[in-house]
Amino acid sequence: MTESFEHIPVLLNEVLASLSPKEGEIFVDCTLGGAGHSVEIAKRLGRSGTLIGIDQDCVAREYATSRLMSLDEETRPKIFVMPANFSELDAVLTSIPVPGIDCILFDLGVSSVQLDVLERGFSYHEGAPLDMRMNTEDAGIKAEDIVNTWDEKSLERIFRVYGEERFSHQIARNICKSREVSKITTSDELVEIIKESIPAAKRRSGGHPAKRTFQALRIAVNDELKCLETALDCAIRWLNPGGRICVISYHSLEDKRVKNAFREYEDRCTCGPEVPVCVCGKKPILKSKPRGTILPSQAEIDRNPRARSAKLRCAHKLNN
Repeated sequence: MTESFEHIPVLLNEVLASLSPKEGEIFVDCTLGGAGHSVEIAKRLGRSGTLIGIDQDCVAREYATSRLMSLDEETRPKIFVMPANFSELDAVLTSIPVPGIDCILFDLGVSSVQLDVLERGFSYHEGAPLDMRMNTEDAGIKAEDIVNTWDEKSLERIFRVYGEERFSHQIARNICKSREVSKITTSDELVEIIKESIPAAKRRSGGHPAKRTFQALRIAVNDELKCLETALDCAIRWLNPGGRICVISYHSLEDKRVKNAFREYEDRCTCGPEVPVCVCGKKPILKSKPRGTILPSQAEIDRNPRARSAKLRCAHKLNN
């Protein structure tokens, strides 16, 4: 395999500080990608540790496995690279098996493996087939199928809900008009339709005009938000007491679900404000540490522009 992409792990130092991996621990990377985070964590787990990497992308798995197995055999942990979506975490961990997890990482969004390989169709900067499947071995729908077969109302809804696109109605309408003339098959064709749907004055700010529409299509193709909710519940359940979880998100829809999941396990009391002392007995399971989000420094953004929108949330499992 040739390296046709550049992988720079986002918020690496902050993740290492929050997860604080120790020798002999069990670590799960739910979004293995190019293994940028995992390689550094593997060095801290030692020979008695275990590293489990999960990725549905066969190209990512191949590249990540090569990187991880190139570590010193005398000091590297036991390594398992599993072909799965992170929503299948239960099945992955019972198949190995492990008694629990000490630290777990989610680095959401699109990996460098996917963005930098033109044929994957994730980038709106180049003309490429409208694919956007994170698992190309899956026969599921492609972005091309959605763009050319979904009705106008359905297109408008995903652009508005998943992309938070102000001009969702115009974009959906123009896509439907365009495909009546000829099928839309490449990313550059779709980009032109999107540009024509957004007033020129609005295209000059807020980044690339196709960014939100492409995000919406990718989320719809891969059912990302539902998978994330399932995976977060599984991850928190599998954490050992004192275990740590880190999640890097890249847009508000992801971050909101991470925030809500952490809050649900932090504030479990159902007594209500009218009850002065808790009687329901539902103790908190997680504690956010720190509260809120950790953002990349300007120096990191200058080094790696893809870190610009990253937000890191971290939590520890309590010793109940």
